[in-house]
Amino acid sequence: IAQTIKMLEEGASIIDIGAQSSRPGATLLQAEEEIQKLLPIIKLLKTEIPEIIISIDTFWAKTAQECVKAGTDIINDISAGEMDNTMFDTIAQLQVPYIIMHMKGTPQNMQNNPTYSNVMKEIIAYFKKKIITLTSKGIEQIIIDPGFGFGKNLAHNYQILTKLEELNQFNIPLLVGTSRKSMIYKLLDKTPKEALNGTSITNTMALQKGASILRVHDVKEAIECIKITTFAKNLE
Repeated sequence: IAQTIKMLEEGASIIDIGAQSSRPGATLLQAEEEIQKLLPIIKLLKTEIPEIIISIDTFWAKTAQECVKAGTDIINDISAGEMDNTMFDTIAQLQVPYIIMHMKGTPQNMQNNPTYSNVMKEIIAYFKKKIITLTSKGIEQIIIDPGFGFGKNLAHNYQILTKLEELNQFNIPLLVGTSRKSMIYKLLDKTPKEALNGTSITNTMALQKGASILRVHDVKEAIECIKITTFAKNLE
């Protein structure tokens, strides 16, 4: 509660909660384990802070269903329906905003030498296909996330960042999450703890190229990036 209140006071609009790690090689949790961990937290936060907007990070349809029933507002699926083929139908039934992310493989194998002939073209084709399927099922509240660090090497991540504006063609909100990721600290030869300045730089670049949601650990600094880029944009 203390951490959530701090983030909201610093300017966070959405609190994203997940029960399992999506780090490369992470152990996979099943829906039942996720639900067991998530429901008490959702209930606690919704009781203490009724106006809170909660996003749940899950790729299991059953978790999505139970969490929305408990008061969750958004589902954030890093697999875009690839890990659970009932997810799209569940979202169609729940009618909540749905974040789909591009990931090559699964968290268990995604960093085993990921290769692309053209990373941005592949991501665009991937989202085109997903959006057509989702809209055919009556799902319209879609948010896309290019998935920095998910089945991408260092060069892929920066190729995506420099061409990020190409994702604006879908005319739907674009979420970017680079916060303290290895694409920053490995390039700068630092630790994740020392990657805040690099995170602010990538956040600013993303905002300039059309990102409308930043997924971050450091809210205060992200809000400063938003204020500066928004002010500058409004002067154009």
